[in-house]
Amino acid sequence: MSDRTPLITPVLVVGGIIVLISFAIRSTFGVFQIPIAEDFGWLRTEFSLAIAIQNLAWGIGQPIFGALAEKTGDRKAIIIGAVFYAAGLLFSAYATTPLAHQFHEFLIGFGVAGTGFGIILAVVGRASSDEHRSMSLAIVTAMGSVGQIVGPPTAEWMLSLMSWQSVFLIFAAVILASLLLLPAMRAPAKATASDLQESMGTVLRRAFRDPSYTLIFLGFFSCGYQLGFITAHFPAFVTELCGPIAPGGLLYSVGITTTSALGAVALAVVGAANIFGTLLAGWAGKRWSKKYLLALIYTLRTVFAALFIMFPITPGSVLLFSLAMGSTWLATVPLTSGLVAHIYGLRFMGTLYGFVFFSHQVGSFLGVWLGGRFYDMFDGSYDEVWWIGVAVGAFSAIVHLPVRETRLEDRLKPA
Repeated sequence: MSDRTPLITPVLVVGGIIVLISFAIRSTFGVFQIPIAEDFGWLRTEFSLAIAIQNLAWGIGQPIFGALAEKTGDRKAIIIGAVFYAAGLLFSAYATTPLAHQFHEFLIGFGVAGTGFGIILAVVGRASSDEHRSMSLAIVTAMGSVGQIVGPPTAEWMLSLMSWQSVFLIFAAVILASLLLLPAMRAPAKATASDLQESMGTVLRRAFRDPSYTLIFLGFFSCGYQLGFITAHFPAFVTELCGPIAPGGLLYSVGITTTSALGAVALAVVGAANIFGTLLAGWAGKRWSKKYLLALIYTLRTVFAALFIMFPITPGSVLLFSLAMGSTWLATVPLTSGLVAHIYGLRFMGTLYGFVFFSHQVGSFLGVWLGGRFYDMFDGSYDEVWWIGVAVGAFSAIVHLPVRETRLEDRLKPA
């Protein structure tokens, strides 16, 4: 492919739309925490575990779908992912037990793996020139944030009109409809001659023996923990723990009259702020060291989270925290995926990033599950799980510093 490839391509546009739809739906599950629990009389732990399993399945499925895409083609992998996604939503709409919901969320997690960042970023990365790759990855990541802006408020509005079961059925139809865009998504397998001569197993073994790959793997854990907890529990957190919205105030005047509505809007604010933060990260990743940018982002997250929980929770502090956290929300994704592509090459980027993303989703599983578990254990308090998030954020800030940012093939060449 010529290095004159423009920044905006059909692959970028279609990939961004698919990610937007996938993430718009995925970001809504926290909105369903209270309606589903109240409908069945469940403890908070039950549906929290279902969402946690979704995140873990997403992590397990990511390297599988990455390998599937590299072996059989990107579009086939996306179609399979969309079918898993729609099936999980369809079955969940008729599930009446915690075990059934938890099993169906496993299907949804696999669906997100097949329609989310792992597959799409690899396709876009191969279709981009070296000049535009960092920004291309950032744009697709930012489209996930657009989905987060649209998803929770839309789900909250739909719940005011219909049952949560009907919302799930509509979401399933939307996921399948996104497949109509796939014919425009064609990306060449952009690889060097040495890449083509090496098997996937050889590349994976080489990466797994590299300490830098292990550090990137460990560092992405806290990102998953923080994002998983906030996505799944922040709407309920705000609904139950935030101070009241004053009648006659700005929020009240624009229709945000309950803390429940504020919780959904808070996730949308996170997504809106993240569009700017992610694009800034893509711009910065082309100019400065990705590992130092990642360390800075995790440091900022740690500070934001600590300050928020140390002071009274008010509508103002919720919005301020959402803006601050949102500016760093998915900014780690283009930097982490770009770091993997830079060090280990593009040929098997989907699989290599998939294994790193598994660490992210283990963190998501723990963040979501511990949020529900500790809530029930500590009489409706999220403090303990929140401070764990602060600690793992500080860990990730430190663990990125020793990463060697030079290409692995250059390090292996004889001196």
